[in-house]
Amino acid sequence: MMNNDKEQHHPFVMLAKQALETFVMRGVVITPPNPLPEEFRRKAGCFVTLEENGELRGCIGTIEPIYDNLAQEIINNAIAAGTEDPRFPPVTVDELDIIDYTVEVLSSLEEVADESALDPKRWGVVVQSKLRPYRKGVLLPNLEGVDSVQEQIRICRLKGGISHSEEVRLFRFTTEKYK
Repeated sequence: MMNNDKEQHHPFVMLAKQALETFVMRGVVITPPNPLPEEFRRKAGCFVTLEENGELRGCIGTIEPIYDNLAQEIINNAIAAGTEDPRFPPVTVDELDIIDYTVEVLSSLEEVADESALDPKRWGVVVQSKLRPYRKGVLLPNLEGVDSVQEQIRICRLKGGISHSEEVRLFRFTTEKYK
């Protein structure tokens, strides 16, 4: 693990950083800390976002937990954000010391009846096609440049390949954000 940090980061962020750096430098997927600290034991979806010089460099996550604990969720999503985000080439060793990490832990999804229950500053959103439920788009809350519910839903439809005329189900969630 590279140790260029002058400031202390949350343990979730440190785990994401260690996971990606170890994978990029050695091709190894790290195992969760043992014994596993209490804060890592819960099951929750999470997103890991990578930025370089304030610009998005990768973001991958799970909206619901798929692993046994949050530590595994963070490890796998950090590696995926750096190596599998289709918008970017895989992170290289030369980039590791300039990447900033954010980990967002998601609350459970809550279905809402309509757009009036959404607020892009407070709630993340999942838009799911009623016709093709496997099609869904996800957007985290409080993203720069996303100032309206309509914009949030438009982006989710685009990400999920859901046409504007398709009927959808709407879900909201909050996140705990760690940098």
